[in-house]
Amino acid sequence: MATKNLSHFESPIPSAADMKIGIVVSEWNSEVTFALRNGAIRTLKNCGCSDENIIVRYVPGTFELPMGARFFAEHTDVDGVIALGCVVKGETPHFDYVCMGATRGITDVMLEWNMPIAFGVLTTLDQQQALDRAGGRLGNKGDEAAAAVVKMVHLQREFELSSAATTVDPMNVN
Repeated sequence: MATKNLSHFESPIPSAADMKIGIVVSEWNSEVTFALRNGAIRTLKNCGCSDENIIVRYVPGTFELPMGARFFAEHTDVDGVIALGCVVKGETPHFDYVCMGATRGITDVMLEWNMPIAFGVLTTLDQQQALDRAGGRLGNKGDEAAAAVVKMVHLQREFELSSAATTVDPMNVN
């Protein structure tokens, strides 16, 4: 059982004032996923991200999150994406396939497009565990996912700036 509050951050979150962030949200289990969305938006705004730089789109379920993230990468100019979903374990192996597909798919999109994508997918044993992590007693995974994407966009920019500063122009080498 998680003992950490998902809405409490041990290190400061960089400013997101100049970041454009996409949020792709699963419509399945909307009581949970819309609460995750609200937490992510709240955290982005608290980091300085403006309303016009937060773009929210919806997909039918958690399995479709990777394609939604890919659409953001292909068709928008966002700096990063937050993928929000919830899969509650049932009596069949469906849970395992959806979780594996979403995890692998989001990872593949992130690496293929060189774009930070926060994995804000709850994988719980029951609905109460999901509610506890969607603004309940354990905080909100949406908050955590927003903080993660802001930190990763910031880190990517740091690397890009340091790489640009140390890049040698082969035409100017003596």
